Amino acid sequence: MKESFLFLYNFIRYPFATGAVLPSSRRLAARMVDDSGIDAAKTVVELGPGTGVFTRAISERIGSETVYLGIELREKFAALVSEKFPGLCIVNDSAENIVENLAKLDRTEADTIISGLPWAAFDTDLQKRIMTSVTEALPPGGKFATFTYLHAVRLPAARRFRALLDENFSEVRESKTVWRNMPPAFVYHCTK
Repeated sequence: MKESFLFLYNFIRYPFATGAVLPSSRRLAARMVDDSGIDAAKTVVELGPGTGVFTRAISERIGSETVYLGIELREKFAALVSEKFPGLCIVNDSAENIVENLAKLDRTEADTIISGLPWAAFDTDLQKRIMTSVTEALPPGGKFATFTYLHAVRLPAARRFRALLDENFSEVRESKTVWRNMPPAFVYHCTK
């Protein structure tokens, strides 16, 4: 319950950075990590861990030797996820700085990037800057997963983001809708 209030508070205070009123469901988290390549990944990056719903699903699937890097812009969320998952590396920074944060862990790339960011709430420039960071961090064949809310898919920013995915990845697949998420959502599974 405390996490839901923290999420709501951040949504009210920073609606375009938080993007949702409630954290994502475990069902959406499971759909995010399915087909994302994390089972065999040596390095996994999570963008916008929030309260840690996707982080939990990731931590249950990665190997003991896998390096995990979570990048969270909101300081309170970063502290919360660090406390919940003390064995994982969480940094309080912008998603625009993936490569720089990987270098601090002696990594040059990530096999998989899972994003909980509200892409459709971002303006064109921010979408492009973060996507550049994502594609610079992924090798050919690297996997990227993110989601969008069903009701927002036709909005101009969401259509612009889908076009950005098509421009930057050789394959973009849509999952089935996760109806038991508030609001319903689906996942984009992308391969560079």
